[in-house]
Amino acid sequence: MSRTSEPPGVPEPEEQSVYAGLVDATGADAAHWAFGTRAEDPLAGLDTSVPPGLDAGDLARECLALGDDALVLGHRLSEWCSRAPELEEDIALANVALDLLGQARRLLARAAAADPGVLPALPEGAPVAPEDALAFFRGPAQFHSSRMAALPDPDFAQAVVRLFWWASARLAVLARARTHPDPVLAAIAAAGVPEVAYHRDWAASWVLILAQGTEESRRRTLAAVAALAPSYAELLGRHQQVREEVVEVVGELFDRAGLVTPPTASPDSPADRLAGLLAEMQSVARAHPRGRW
Repeated sequence: MSRTSEPPGVPEPEEQSVYAGLVDATGADAAHWAFGTRAEDPLAGLDTSVPPGLDAGDLARECLALGDDALVLGHRLSEWCSRAPELEEDIALANVALDLLGQARRLLARAAAADPGVLPALPEGAPVAPEDALAFFRGPAQFHSSRMAALPDPDFAQAVVRLFWWASARLAVLARARTHPDPVLAAIAAAGVPEVAYHRDWAASWVLILAQGTEESRRRTLAAVAALAPSYAELLGRHQQVREEVVEVVGELFDRAGLVTPPTASPDSPADRLAGLLAEMQSVARAHPRGRW
């Protein structure tokens, strides 16, 4: 048996790290591996000029409201990764979160393109894309998301009831926005409709399963409805133009599930959970403002 100077299985130096090889091959700064590679402009190829007759500020605020709501709920749903009751539902929730983050990215980019004045001040030298600046460098008072989107999910029943209500309103809003006079927002809305239709149907199926399942699953569903009712009222208040449509959709499912449709009066003043959510979501970007994403 022959002997070598290195123990068996130890690779040559140039083979020891695939990471090093990739950096050498591209000539890229190794620091970018900490943050990923820069993504393409989500509005690439689109004419982002504001159509005549539209107020750029109003359009930006409309996009921010829709984008912020998707961003915040997408973050909440991402917290279910590895915690859902079944692997398949774990993946389903993660996919819903990814869909919402994609919508948020396009909407925030549209808001910034329509009115650059909405962009927050950034740390010196931060190479942050407009949609990232809006997501990670605004404070809670500058967000336009609903209270329902920011609520934590202590229970799977609450996660599906919340998603059903939220997606019912979101679907109605996006369906109307497909004919928006801004063609960019109209295109974003059209792309989002089939996604949110799936989100609503997935959540509705689970509301039925839990409400008509065991005594324990029904108890948890009733508790979720009671806990979320004030935020549901606030959600309807944000979308008065589709209120009746949403109430009808929710009522149909609740009747089948044997649940009581919640009151739709204005909420009292539920605790605002947005500050804590943003502190976690923005922590990496704020700690490394000059990182390349």
